[in-house]
Amino acid sequence: MKIRHTALIVAILAIFTTFTARADDDDDDDDDKKEEKTEKVDYRPTINGTVRAKYEYQPQISSGRFQVRNARVSITGQVHSTVSYKAEIDFSDKGRMRMLDAFARWKPIDGGAFTIGQMRVPFTIDAHRSPHQQYFANRSFIAKQVGDVRDVGATIGYSFDPLFPITLEAGIFNGSGLTDQMDFWTSQINFSAKAQFRFTDEVNFVLSVQKISPENINIYMYDAGVTWTWNNWTAEAEFLHKVYSDNSFQSVQAVDAFVNYDFMIRKKLLHKISALARFDYMGDHSDGTLNEQGKLYITDYERKRITAGVTLSIAKPFRADLRLNYEQYFYNEGAQVKVSEQNKIVAEVMVRF
Repeated sequence: MKIRHTALIVAILAIFTTFTARADDDDDDDDDKKEEKTEKVDYRPTINGTVRAKYEYQPQISSGRFQVRNARVSITGQVHSTVSYKAEIDFSDKGRMRMLDAFARWKPIDGGAFTIGQMRVPFTIDAHRSPHQQYFANRSFIAKQVGDVRDVGATIGYSFDPLFPITLEAGIFNGSGLTDQMDFWTSQINFSAKAQFRFTDEVNFVLSVQKISPENINIYMYDAGVTWTWNNWTAEAEFLHKVYSDNSFQSVQAVDAFVNYDFMIRKKLLHKISALARFDYMGDHSDGTLNEQGKLYITDYERKRITAGVTLSIAKPFRADLRLNYEQYFYNEGAQVKVSEQNKIVAEVMVRF
């Protein structure tokens, strides 16, 4: 398994190097002309942010709470026509401060990019969405528990557009998450790779694979998903399979499927109203944490969930959504249910600036 995964990374690096070499050969004759041209690059940094504030009520315990789910600010910019950067911090991730992204990116050729630093790894569809791009107030099980990974490492990517509607991205990472960087050293290869195929404007197909090593236990994840858009409809289905080495924990399956329809209003107050529904599922899951006996244990019990909601999108120039959701959970008998993972009504305001 290790040899096969290592060969995958080496092959992708070889492809990227080949394209770079071709681009260099084609541009040799034009080097003098390019040097004479003045670069027109806007070096001013761009500041964006997302604020998500919500109220949740759980009928089963007759209790509710207010919460600032995100107070996220990012700075992006360029220092050269081919070199860019991003730094993103969440000042309130459910009340905690977290540094999320901190990376530099080099684009030596059209369609190609090399990125190094702290980032969300190229894996899955739903886990890769930023908070302002999410359809529901709360993330799917794939995005929250099973496939949510940020790490420190380096990636390469290449988009074959306009010749072929294919985008490839792969990288190697510490495998330890964001906080353990100072005294962390590893001899293992932790990787993630993602391929997107957009053969039509309506259909986007994604395949991805990832390996992480929390507590020195290898965990492999395989994900496949498809997003379909047509007129005012959006539908998506995603499946994730998670395998733990040496049978240290049973494999986990997770599913996320939703449908969304937009009613276009285009009035002064509202831009659109969206009606949406989701089904998601996850089996008994371990996040890689060891118990006192040095063994993996269930951190999230098997569950199913049906979510129904409506989103009111405020008209431009500001992007602001009011999300109203109801979540119905289904557990097996004997499952240990977390307080925050029960039936709930959610009202959330999302503002993107």
